[in-house]
Amino acid sequence: MREKEVQTNKIDWVTVFLYLSLVTIGWFNIYAAVYDEQSATSMFDFSINSGKQLVWIATAIGLIVLIMVPDYRFYENLSFILYGMLIFILLITPFFGKEINGQRAWFELGIFRLQPAEFAKFATALALAKLMDSPLFDLSQFKFQWKAIGLIGLPVALIMLQPDTGTAMVYSAFFIMLYREGLPQKYYVIGVIFVTLSLMAIAIEENLYVAAAIGAVGLLVIFSGKYSWKKTLSVLGLCGIMIGYTYSLDYVVEKLPEHQQNRIMVLFDPDIDPLGVGWNVTQSKIAIGSGGLIGKGYLEGTQTKFDFVPEQHTDFIFCTLGEEFGWLGSLILIGLFSTLLLRLVFLAERQKTRFSRIYGYCVVSLLFFHFAINISMTVGLFPVVGIPLPFFSYGGSSLWSFTILLFIFVKLDSHRDQILGRLG
Repeated sequence: MREKEVQTNKIDWVTVFLYLSLVTIGWFNIYAAVYDEQSATSMFDFSINSGKQLVWIATAIGLIVLIMVPDYRFYENLSFILYGMLIFILLITPFFGKEINGQRAWFELGIFRLQPAEFAKFATALALAKLMDSPLFDLSQFKFQWKAIGLIGLPVALIMLQPDTGTAMVYSAFFIMLYREGLPQKYYVIGVIFVTLSLMAIAIEENLYVAAAIGAVGLLVIFSGKYSWKKTLSVLGLCGIMIGYTYSLDYVVEKLPEHQQNRIMVLFDPDIDPLGVGWNVTQSKIAIGSGGLIGKGYLEGTQTKFDFVPEQHTDFIFCTLGEEFGWLGSLILIGLFSTLLLRLVFLAERQKTRFSRIYGYCVVSLLFFHFAINISMTVGLFPVVGIPLPFFSYGGSSLWSFTILLFIFVKLDSHRDQILGRLG
């Protein structure tokens, strides 16, 4: 068959506009987060975070140009090679990486640091899309389910060696894509059950009460229907597993580093240590709440200027926006992110190849997970786990990795009609 000439410069400029909007607003907020009126410097000063972020933004735009140059098949053909390269880098990071706050998760390049775990996200997304692109791949079959889960689990295991629990947690976002592609619902039901059990076991000090509740629900299920003895034993066995999990959770939590234990406990009792581990979340909520409807004005945030919130230019950047631009500014930011996510879902659904669609949903899943968890973290609805806000938080690794993740999909989408040229 003759391959027809097709128009390939169909870049989705809506997505590009939303990306540039988020990056620009983020840059202004990074400057606000480090602004000191006593020694005010230009936001272009490369000695402060806003100046450094400007360098990352400029290089990110250069990356976009490089991403758009190769043929779109380049990313599909090199998927497993890129995944293998990032797995190797993750493997050596705990041995050769720079230790910061008890984690060996970074490589230092002069005055800049790169975090390999951030880049492993887009490599894992490409590898998953390539794996699942096979016409024989069927998520309803157990052997294919565990191939996909194993491909996700390998980088997670290596990241936990650093150890970086927050970044490792992000990889669970891929299960959103797997749901779209047909992973059986039983896995999600089991996941919800065990998350609920975890929350109950942590919130309720006496595990006996949790065990009694599980037993009561189990008996209610058994006596509410006509079950064979096999099904009855299955229900009892499941109840036993759940009770065992509840009691084992105390042991698991005790093995976590103390700061991670405290972050979990603060979720249930913010006043447990208001001047210590609960300080970040408490001050973040004060900053956001003090912004009111329209905020205090740009560079006028008192919580921000007086450094009440640690890490305000990275993980807690949202509270800077909330204080200075109020509810309205927060609504606009959430609206921009929501519009971007909905746009990407639309783009994913219009793809002509399974590879592009799956990769598109990986992009949506990762961005949604970061967006939801970061904002939930700053308002006290989720433990502090060190997850940045995409395109908004300070950091070169974060900006680069999200830019690569997004614009590979923009590149694939720009060639979405090229597959039709092979039919004539």
